[in-house]
Amino acid sequence: MDYQNGVVDMLGEPEDLLSRAEDAIATVRRAGGVVGYVRVAFEDEDLESFPPTSGMGRRVGAAGTALRNDSPSTAVHDRVAPEPGDIIVRKVRVGAFSTTDLDAQLRERGIDTLILAGISTSGVVLSTVRDADDRDYRVLVLADATADREPEVHEFLTERIFPRQADVITVADLDALLGGG
Repeated sequence: MDYQNGVVDMLGEPEDLLSRAEDAIATVRRAGGVVGYVRVAFEDEDLESFPPTSGMGRRVGAAGTALRNDSPSTAVHDRVAPEPGDIIVRKVRVGAFSTTDLDAQLRERGIDTLILAGISTSGVVLSTVRDADDRDYRVLVLADATADREPEVHEFLTERIFPRQADVITVADLDALLGGG
């Protein structure tokens, strides 16, 4: 989630994270799983819908054109880019579900387990873990394919908060979990 050019660039040194995300995607594909992409990007009508009290509206407004739907910074990073048949949704809030049809697409395909990775742990991942659990999905978080600009926040969430609603695993655990090892 949010593995977009502009978001990845905020991390400074994303190479190891991108490599782990690539490995996770390849593992899911080999196991016959569905890969989904969630990206944040805005059209004019999205921007106009924010009330004056919206903190999200202020943050998006401050970003200028960087978060526009047609901006290269909102495109999924080439190293983890979608392939035909993948689920792709565009969101206009922090979590993956509230402003998308992601839940409907997952249910249509009979998906009941989500393996989450994303940037940032304290934003999209936290919001999506909580919402997915409320929607009765089995939730797994790939701790080492998830990142936050504040490493101590990432560590706290993956070690103390997420285990209340999700299984926290690593990319190395994924192959065995999906039956490959």
